Amino acid sequence: MVNVLKRIRNFFNTTFGFFTLVVVLFCLKTYIAYRTDFTLGVTGGIQNFLLVVNPIPSALLLFGIALYFRGKLSYWLMLIIDFLQSTWLFANILYYREFSDFLSMGIIKGTGDVQNNLGKSFVQILRPGDFIAYVDIVILILLLLFKVIKIDKNPFKKRFAFLITILSFVLMFAEYNVANADRSGLLTRTFDNNYIVKYLGLNEYAAFNIYQNHQESQTRANAKASDLKGVQKFVNQNQVSPNVQYFGKEKGKNVFIIHLESFQQFLIDYKVDGKEVTPNINKFYHNQHTIAFDEFYHQVAQGKTSDAEMMLENSLYGLPQGSAMVSYGAQNTYQAAPSILDEEAGYTSAAFHGDVPTFWNRNNAYKSWGYDYFFSDSYYKTKPQYNVGYGMKDKIFFKQAIPYIQQLPQPFYAKLITLTNHYPYELDKQNTSFPATKTGDNTVDPYVQTAHYLDQSFGEFEAYLQKSGLAKNSVVVLYGDHYGISNNHRPAIAKLLDKKSVNKYDLAQFQKVPFMINGGNLDGHIDHTYGGEIDVLPTLLHLLGIKNNHMIQFGHDLLSNQNQQIVPFRNGDFVSKQYTKVGGTIYDTATGQEIHPTSSQKKTINNIQKYVDGSLENSDKVVYGDLLRFHKLKNYKDVNKKTIDYNKKATLKKLKEEDKKKKTDLIDQNGGKSTINDFKTDAPELK
Repeated sequence: MVNVLKRIRNFFNTTFGFFTLVVVLFCLKTYIAYRTDFTLGVTGGIQNFLLVVNPIPSALLLFGIALYFRGKLSYWLMLIIDFLQSTWLFANILYYREFSDFLSMGIIKGTGDVQNNLGKSFVQILRPGDFIAYVDIVILILLLLFKVIKIDKNPFKKRFAFLITILSFVLMFAEYNVANADRSGLLTRTFDNNYIVKYLGLNEYAAFNIYQNHQESQTRANAKASDLKGVQKFVNQNQVSPNVQYFGKEKGKNVFIIHLESFQQFLIDYKVDGKEVTPNINKFYHNQHTIAFDEFYHQVAQGKTSDAEMMLENSLYGLPQGSAMVSYGAQNTYQAAPSILDEEAGYTSAAFHGDVPTFWNRNNAYKSWGYDYFFSDSYYKTKPQYNVGYGMKDKIFFKQAIPYIQQLPQPFYAKLITLTNHYPYELDKQNTSFPATKTGDNTVDPYVQTAHYLDQSFGEFEAYLQKSGLAKNSVVVLYGDHYGISNNHRPAIAKLLDKKSVNKYDLAQFQKVPFMINGGNLDGHIDHTYGGEIDVLPTLLHLLGIKNNHMIQFGHDLLSNQNQQIVPFRNGDFVSKQYTKVGGTIYDTATGQEIHPTSSQKKTINNIQKYVDGSLENSDKVVYGDLLRFHKLKNYKDVNKKTIDYNKKATLKKLKEEDKKKKTDLIDQNGGKSTINDFKTDAPELK
């Protein structure tokens, strides 16, 4: 026994022995993280086997670099490489916890998005167990410091180091072949990053993501007009006609788009301690002139809010990685709501946001979309107590938007982006007038409090629309951009839904967000049509009497009788009226029961999947290749971004000039009187 222990110690006192220990500890902690921190949907023997072995090839490759050096330098390199890999693992653990996805180059190279997403909520996200990512490094350093393991000063033979490098590539190749046999098209149908990580590993995912980014950067340069033919064919094959009952019903009216930050459908009519979380939005939802869709889903990926805006105003999907607004907002050509409404009906367009204009690259993307005005944080009076989390509190934001709204030439298209109901759901005591839920999850429980504050803010804004007279000639659209509570909070979600537990189907249903349209000419009702954010623009255009059959749009009018009612998700899953697909599992949408499809059912499901994949792939072609630059709409002028200036001085000057020309703004309609005093708020900061 003593001899065995001596041999083991002697082995670890060699460079190769220390290398082996480093690799084993690193792979072990990575596997633990896979199991405890990520929801990878591992099923079956092959997937479980690959999950165990997938950290090994890249570990051999990266730690093997140190074997080409000798003595202390070799050991130091192994520790440094371990630290860098551990930091990558640690960062992904935190990011995944809140966003159910892995970090990508698109996110990292964006406008400080990782910092924006995680920095303000780091303490809330962090758990003591997360530091397991660094435990092996501490162990190794202690073993060396206390000389339990001694540094081997003899050089490691270069040919053996080279053999380890070769072995790492052989294992990677073998692993890929096994993975691809279990999941065909693993790296060609890359809608879901979870698949790549569970089959190949976190480091391989990072390498492939870098490769993808390089390929995407080449796509635009190599794109040509003929690339649009396949896209046009797909769009034409899936085109739907407007419903004559609704087409042009709200023609010529102003449009308000109210962006409800992180607001989920379950909040509608939801009560805590017998009190409605959102009484004002509930009333709007059930209004006699509101069409509310209760089977409406967010379809965002890593771009979160920016993906929602991309779909809402362009009927183009966000990207599989990163944000289209960040990566392609400045240089691409778009057929977006602001430019369409301007060309078709002479609309003025304006976006309102109580944060910096560079967030999600809005200052550039909005110019490409044709927004005439962008009123960001510099347009509002600011004090420290006016802000919380990601920007200005909603009540103060709405009030300070009024002076600009009343100056907009009518008809106008105005989008107001709320902020207060954003993770980590912080609100000061003077504004907290609603009880938290009692799920025991500190992330989830304050959610209803900030949602209630948002509801109060909307109530004040709606009251202004009524009193100022704007409501009579306006369509008001409310929509939720994405989830507020991620699927990583399953126990809390179960308690919110009053269930013992939740399955994949429940979580898919939990991704519903509100979408409601209020107009004086509409007969209000709850509409059960299945749809998503990609469908908003076609639906709105048809209500305004604008046909879209000559445009490149991947959504469909939700009021059309021809709507197929298929909701594609960015990872290739879907919800339809008949079937719901989550990962590899199929559910009956009506009952929520898992099904094992018959041959006839498989045919229907395969057709749905074909449509879903076609939608995502063709939309990506448009964005990556900037294909809309080749698609010229008759009598349309391209957006001239050089003439658009969001500088405050230039904006105020332009508003005055527009007023002299058109005399159609609210102040003119009100006999030259301001409507600022028509807005009433109980915001304590303003008293």
